[in-house]
Amino acid sequence: MIFAELPLAEAEGALLAHGQMVGTARWSKGRRLTADDLAEAARSGLDRLMVARLDADDVAEDAAATALAAALAGGHVEVLPAAHGRANLAARTAGVLAVDPGCVTAVNAIDEALTLGTLAPMARVRAGEIIATVKVIRYAVARPALDAALAASAPMQVHGFRPCDVALVATRLPGVSDKAMAKTLRVTRARVEALGCRLVPLPAVAHDTSALAAVMAGCTAELLLVASASASVDRGDVVPAAMVRAGGHVERLGMPVDPGNLLVLGEVNGRPVIGLPGCARSPRRNGLDLVLERLIAGLPVTAADIAAMGAGGLLPEAERPVPR
Repeated sequence: MIFAELPLAEAEGALLAHGQMVGTARWSKGRRLTADDLAEAARSGLDRLMVARLDADDVAEDAAATALAAALAGGHVEVLPAAHGRANLAARTAGVLAVDPGCVTAVNAIDEALTLGTLAPMARVRAGEIIATVKVIRYAVARPALDAALAASAPMQVHGFRPCDVALVATRLPGVSDKAMAKTLRVTRARVEALGCRLVPLPAVAHDTSALAAVMAGCTAELLLVASASASVDRGDVVPAAMVRAGGHVERLGMPVDPGNLLVLGEVNGRPVIGLPGCARSPRRNGLDLVLERLIAGLPVTAADIAAMGAGGLLPEAERPVPR
């Protein structure tokens, strides 16, 4: 692509590089200059214009942006119409975004004329939300550069939330108020229903390994949440020990996300079981949301996945007077 200030006699058919006043009219950048335009420019006293002229192997900005966006659009992702060298990708459904950061970096390293920006991997997205944008910086991209970007692209996709039943059981200790348990139920119901699922409250049980294990073993919901009367800080505590006694296993005790450090994730009878951290009593976003969203989107959550949540795991919240 030629990008230069040219005499009016050489500018016909080129694209105006920048918005400019010509007489009393403002011409927008990207305007394809005609003979009449150039005559008007001359009458206004101009003799040169900054323009861009595409080479034979250049791909125009909107076509290039659309082509790259199409290569990046996977399941439940749509490409919106391009304009001014930008093509956005949007989620077709609510869910969790899966995107390969290495692919994004590779595309951005090919040619400075091509840029790709996305939401963070595993971000929760709404239906219709913009999840990525392709922007062509110049008015065109050389065909070899575009071909290289297409080859480096890996489709991103939105894993949609799957409606399911989510059971909630609370454990009791002397001194735990009904008001606190009611708040936990109310906040958890709102959290679960926001993901398109139904909360199934179970009768509270004593804060005891055997009693809780019996509930875990008999649960028929797709997912079980445990609001324990006391936080778990060791695999010998009631919630993780109950997972094992019920015939399941503990995948991870604790997570590098704050709020949410004291979450417990396990599995019983092939169903995920989550021991809620104390912060789950608040509607503010916390580590529970990161795990719950993935599970309801049908994505597995392993100990390695939780370990990887540390980068970005310090979530915004109100200032604390002292460390917990």
